[in-house]
Amino acid sequence: MTERPRLAVVGAGPAGLAAALAAAARGVQVTLVDAADRAGGQFYRQPAAALGARRPQALHHQWRTWERLRDGLDRHRTAGRITHLTDHHVWCVVRDSASAAFAVHALLGPAQEDGVTVHADAVLLATGAYERVLPFPGWTLPGVVTAGGAQAMLKGGLVLPGRRVVVAGTGPLLLPVAAGLAAAGARVAALVESAGPGALLRRAPALAAQPGKLAEGAGYAARLGRHGVRTLARHTVVAAHGTDRLEAVTVAALDRDGRPRPGSARRIPCDTLAVGHGMLPHTDLAETLGCTLSGTAVRVDAEQRTDVPGVWAAGEATGVGGAALALAEGHIAGRSAAARLRGTAPDPGGWGAAARTRTRLRAFATALDAVYAPPAGWADRVRDETVVCRCEEVTAGEVRGAVDSLGAGDLRTVKLLTRAGMGWCQGRMCAPAVAGLAGCPLTAGRRPFARPVPLGVLAALPETE
Repeated sequence: MTERPRLAVVGAGPAGLAAALAAAARGVQVTLVDAADRAGGQFYRQPAAALGARRPQALHHQWRTWERLRDGLDRHRTAGRITHLTDHHVWCVVRDSASAAFAVHALLGPAQEDGVTVHADAVLLATGAYERVLPFPGWTLPGVVTAGGAQAMLKGGLVLPGRRVVVAGTGPLLLPVAAGLAAAGARVAALVESAGPGALLRRAPALAAQPGKLAEGAGYAARLGRHGVRTLARHTVVAAHGTDRLEAVTVAALDRDGRPRPGSARRIPCDTLAVGHGMLPHTDLAETLGCTLSGTAVRVDAEQRTDVPGVWAAGEATGVGGAALALAEGHIAGRSAAARLRGTAPDPGGWGAAARTRTRLRAFATALDAVYAPPAGWADRVRDETVVCRCEEVTAGEVRGAVDSLGAGDLRTVKLLTRAGMGWCQGRMCAPAVAGLAGCPLTAGRRPFARPVPLGVLAALPETE
């Protein structure tokens, strides 16, 4: 019996699931590697089974799509076509130059102290995205969480981050977060969005091409209205206040240049601030493999192939655009990988519908990026004493000093001079803020590992790796 070609899919969110199902259905042995204990990623995050949720579908608006993916995964696992490795945190992917095979190195379990290696003939990266965090006075207070973090607490733990919540920042994620918290019983004091109606109108033709997406947004807005949630458009949080924890936030209206309008500040009492300024692609593994980036995203061709042979990428890692786009890209990537691994010519006609969906949704995502850009001049409002890098406790003043006094002109130099980005998160949280304060581009910092690794795990690797 001929051995089935092996594909390792990293990430079990929408893109990874779609890719795994497409490849497994076409004769490929798939190993689906994911850090979570259940498939679905952030978008389809499920409550822990021990919580006994009676209506988990109430937390999702695409539950039928999730059921289709979940049932497909179960069928392929039962048939032995997909091996699903949960709680496996991938820290590096390397290629054997002699055999052209890949070794996917992961840390097993919550403690992440044991090493596991998955061998494959090709790799498909569906590593998702992470939230852009921009600092402001008081952002390190207990009670200040990211918008996605608040959503994860609600979806995965069925808990509220607080009782009186302000949701703030910019981006389409704020709507479902605010609506979900309000429906779950939180008092959402305000939704503070820095974008305004004018930005939406300027992109109206591109946005109108996806009426389903607009209807989805209108539905969230209607729900917020029913819960009495105030929406403050063209506003931003300028400071968070409290001693031991968050007690209130100050918000202000923005002028045409994106700067706080004098005299418009108002204080809103709250115990939680869920704040986010969009998403950034997670490209650590792609960078270690040498994949070329386009801006902050992995560059791929029409088949979702990177420029490294044997490596595909799909979903938010190739550009943030939402779950529907990730599903389309994952399906294309899985079919392409299956064809090429089996030595047959890919059939683009077979994924024509997915390709058309991809084209439309990429255009829509580009329009949204222009609408929901962080407000201009945000870095100027960050006080010198504000901590920017929480791991190393580097302040905004230190970053500015590295630029103004020591001549730093790029992220790497700022890091060397200030230690910003040298901590546990390796700059994943602070790099966008440091780049904004330093006035330099947000460039990829190629790391040998995607996450910290115990020395014992490294010592146990074969010498050839």
